[in-house]
Amino acid sequence: MSAVIDEINEAVEDGETNVGDLLDAMGRTSFVPVLMVPALAIVSPLSGVPGFSSAAGILIAVISTQLLIGRRGKLWLPGVLRRRRVPSRWVEKVADSLHDPARWLDTHTRPRLSFLAAAPFNRVIYAACIFCGLSMPFMELLPFTSSIMALAVLLMSLTLLVRDGLFALAGYLVISLLLLTAIMLII
Repeated sequence: MSAVIDEINEAVEDGETNVGDLLDAMGRTSFVPVLMVPALAIVSPLSGVPGFSSAAGILIAVISTQLLIGRRGKLWLPGVLRRRRVPSRWVEKVADSLHDPARWLDTHTRPRLSFLAAAPFNRVIYAACIFCGLSMPFMELLPFTSSIMALAVLLMSLTLLVRDGLFALAGYLVISLLLLTAIMLII
């Protein structure tokens, strides 16, 4: 995790930083951190903003689909997002705020059940993230419920990033409990 944050800091330019340049600097490693960004945003109170969970869920599905099909090289995002410029001080502030959580993850995670983060099991994680992302527009009917699916995406993306399969199991548990609850409500 700390290495990813260091890559972000190295890509920051003076004044404003281009989102596409940030992604390019991170290379193939950008897929999973970028997957985590909308999931983190939906876990926050932003999920209560009408339309936000739908847009972020679709972004999660787009990124996860690229992982599932084995896209190599650059992460594809719509041009309007890749060309977006953000103040460099924002990027530095976010990266600095992530140093402590990254250090915590680096020291408290280890390769447990790491086969869940490797082929072919990683494809199950990608498919689960696609399912979660595509379900978020429907979940917006009940405010803040999309946060539960976003938590599952966040847990599974942590599995891919730190190779700790325990997070994948927790993500599958979250999805299962949500589906079981939905079935019970329907019956």
